[in-house]
Amino acid sequence: MNYPKPNITVNVDVTNPGQFFACCGLLELADRLWPGAEGKPSVVGWFERCQFCLNTDGSSRTLAELLNATRQLRTWVNDVLEDPLEESDDDEEGESDKEPPFQPFCLRWQDGKEAIYLDWWSDKSIKPWAGSMKDRPILRAMLAAIDPSHASPFYDLRAVFDPTKSAPVADGKKSWKKASKKREPFYFDPRRGNKSHPLDSGFSPDVHKKVKSECCPALEALCFIGLQRARPAPTGIMNQSRYTVWPRLSADKPGIPANLVGAVTCGTVRFPGSTDYVFDNYFRTDQRKHKTFSQAMLERSSHV
Repeated sequence: MNYPKPNITVNVDVTNPGQFFACCGLLELADRLWPGAEGKPSVVGWFERCQFCLNTDGSSRTLAELLNATRQLRTWVNDVLEDPLEESDDDEEGESDKEPPFQPFCLRWQDGKEAIYLDWWSDKSIKPWAGSMKDRPILRAMLAAIDPSHASPFYDLRAVFDPTKSAPVADGKKSWKKASKKREPFYFDPRRGNKSHPLDSGFSPDVHKKVKSECCPALEALCFIGLQRARPAPTGIMNQSRYTVWPRLSADKPGIPANLVGAVTCGTVRFPGSTDYVFDNYFRTDQRKHKTFSQAMLERSSHV
């Protein structure tokens, strides 16, 4: 039997909620970048053998092409392109307790066409960042740091800096004063979050501004986008959520289109072989205002 083969695959650990929702973000953007004819979806996705698979309807689309388009997304607020050069130099995480005002925004492709409207973080049960951290500057930095040529983007760890300033240099203390500003991630990635508490390292990374710690920009940016549609379901326990991973479905229809991801992720629509995972959005600092996603645990289920 000939199974439709994916033309885009990404290595993924489904117990990492950041990676899972980043896969949902990849499917979302691929569907919007390469729409099908007459309302028929041209892109479907599924999880198989530690990989997330995308089939783009027999076309020769590539992961590098998708990531390159993603890194060029621009933020628009109230139908106005946001100019990062005019942005005030906001405080680093932990310097202020003031919460920035909630403001939805739109991402557009390089040609100005709308890609996706984002407003999901009004649900604070799954929002890990807080305080003075501003969503749009973080997202822009993470997008700009994506390496389209990396074969495993969810394992590309690097220090991320503000793309609006000069590139960082490391040839002396004075040169760091002119270096680009460090950007903390959203903390969707448990690999970063579980090293952020003072008990883990002997000091608090959040209060040391010159610590150039690493994160995965592709994971952070794509997870932020994926959560717009792929919302986890609450478990009934505070700050705990559940998401459902779906497998290859059938020989002729291996995956699901983007418009089904929301219903499948929260468990409303289920397929044979689906598995449920539970994770926490827990406090990662002693101040109890900054959170991170935990590693997810497989949940025993009576579903068939």
